[in-house]
Amino acid sequence: MTTRRILIAAAGGLLAAPRLARAAWEPSRPIQLIVGFPPGGGADLAARAAADASARFFPTPLVVINRPGAGGAIAAQQMTTTPADGLNLLVNGGSESTSLPAFRDVPYDPKRSFRAIIRLTRQPMLIVAKRGGRYGDLPSVVEAAKRAPGTIPHASSGIGSIYHAVFVLLSQAAGIELLHIPYTGGAPSLQALLAGTVELAVLAPEEMAGLAQAGEVKPLAVASAERIPAYPDVPTIKELGWDVVAENMKGLAAPAGLPDDIATSLHDRFRRGMQEPGWKTFLDRSGAMDGYLDGPAFQAAMDSVLDALRASVRRPPA
Repeated sequence: MTTRRILIAAAGGLLAAPRLARAAWEPSRPIQLIVGFPPGGGADLAARAAADASARFFPTPLVVINRPGAGGAIAAQQMTTTPADGLNLLVNGGSESTSLPAFRDVPYDPKRSFRAIIRLTRQPMLIVAKRGGRYGDLPSVVEAAKRAPGTIPHASSGIGSIYHAVFVLLSQAAGIELLHIPYTGGAPSLQALLAGTVELAVLAPEEMAGLAQAGEVKPLAVASAERIPAYPDVPTIKELGWDVVAENMKGLAAPAGLPDDIATSLHDRFRRGMQEPGWKTFLDRSGAMDGYLDGPAFQAAMDSVLDALRASVRRPPA
């Protein structure tokens, strides 16, 4: 009997061995990084930098695909019909994930339609005025808006964009009303500011760096939780007395249902890429900050911003 039990146990061990020795997931063809915005924007640049830095840790190429439209919602919707096999990833964390769903209905659930893989960057956003204009600091903007509600024009990169969200949160926190003029992106917003069409805009550091150095624009406040190295003298909105904290995050997500082993493999490979010199050079050049979070923490960060916006935004009638 003892011998028979030993043989059965040994046979069971042999049967289990292939499962224990299962090979780690390997992609079978190129992995597409889907960007919901045009080439040259912040999401596109972050995707290409991540692909370049991480390429040597993948056996197949990483290919950036731009599918712009509707503030990133078109790319996000397309991802919901894509197989959860790790071969298609959404570059997310910004408007399509944290602000657009607070302003309008979208054909996906930002909290459940995707599996977050890794957060790559934190992108500061600054409220900016034209040098020589009426406003030298943010408190003067708020005071003027209280005296004349709805008369101070500000630009954003579109209704529901994360740039628009900064002004929405400020307006709610300060009890003011500003005049929103939406544009199609950060560059047109900056052009409107320089032309005097608007008096304020929200911009990323790389969008305004040269003009700030030349004295053409003046940053009034940063929306991040802390001051940023590129502009150490510019206070945060929260420092000035209004509880507003917002950043334009960038990371990667897959369709919901992605198996754990594939999610782990993708995370670990891109995390290794974030240690490469090329990635650090990108951060220094772009003004973005290393924003590493693992998948669950990244999803929680996006959810937190979305929840705050949903509680603050007065959605326009359909």
